[in-house]
This record gives sequence, structure tokens and C-alpha cells, in this order.
Amino acid sequence: MGKITVLALRAVLVALLAGSLFVQTVMVALLADDMEGSVLADRRVPILLIVVLGIASAQTVLVCVWQLVTMVRRGNVFSDGAFRYVHIVIGAFVAASLLVFALGVVLAPGEAVAPGIVLLLGGVSLAVFAVALIVLVLRMLLSQAVARDVEAARMQAELAEVI
Repeated sequence: MGKITVLALRAVLVALLAGSLFVQTVMVALLADDMEGSVLADRRVPILLIVVLGIASAQTVLVCVWQLVTMVRRGNVFSDGAFRYVHIVIGAFVAASLLVFALGVVLAPGEAVAPGIVLLLGGVSLAVFAVALIVLVLRMLLSQAVARDVEAARMQAELAEVI
């Protein structure tokens, strides 16, 4: 991975992390104020909790991607250390999927939110879960690459002994 690509990706990650922190602090507070007199006022706490936890799961993914990019830049992404970050990313996507589903459950009762919105949240939950499954498949590819890297290192060591 080239230096420009790494710098561009890191700039995007910093911008996303800064934006998520802004949303988590300022926008959630404004949302809380707006919900105070609305028809969803009785569900205000669970909705805000789900939003904050959802943003935290996105931030977790951003930090893990930063760490994986650092490993790529150093040339040691094909190691057992990468699996820790990939597992955390998978867990964060599963948590985000459950949070979107929980938001749908919280919004479903009553007439405050249209049924189509609740159905849409169910679809989004399924899509986020699909991303977790895709990352799981990519983890399996990483596992195969690590195994091949170890095998190549072993074969190279044997060849060095022969020579």
C-alpha cells in the first residue's frame, strides 16, 4: 500500500472519527432536546442510548481499521495480531446490527412512527449483519494468507539451510 493511499485513508478515518465525536456530543444533545416535547418523549432514553452506542460501534470500527492500516504499512498484517482487530470489527458490526434492530423494536409500538420506517430499520439491520458476515469471510481469507505466509517462511528457512 502506497504512502499516498495510507495518508488518504488516514485522513478519511480522522474526518469520520471527528464527525462521529461531533454527532455523539452535540447532535445527540440537540436530538434529546428536540425529543422532549415530541410523541417519542416516553422512548427518549432508549433511543438516545441506541444512537450513542451505535456511534460508538462505528468509532470502534474506525480505530480498528486504523490499526490494520498501520499493520499493512509496516508489512506485518499477515500475522496473528491482525486477527484481534478483525474480531473486534466483526463484533462491532454485529452489535450495530442488533442496535438497529433494537431501534426498530423501540419505535414499533404505537402510531408515532410509520410501519414502513420500522420495516426499513429491519432491512438496515439485516444489511449491517451481512457486512459482519462479509468481514468474517475476509477473516477466513486472512487466515489462509497467514498460513501460507508461515509455510513460505518455513520453506525459505529450509532452502537457506540447503544452500
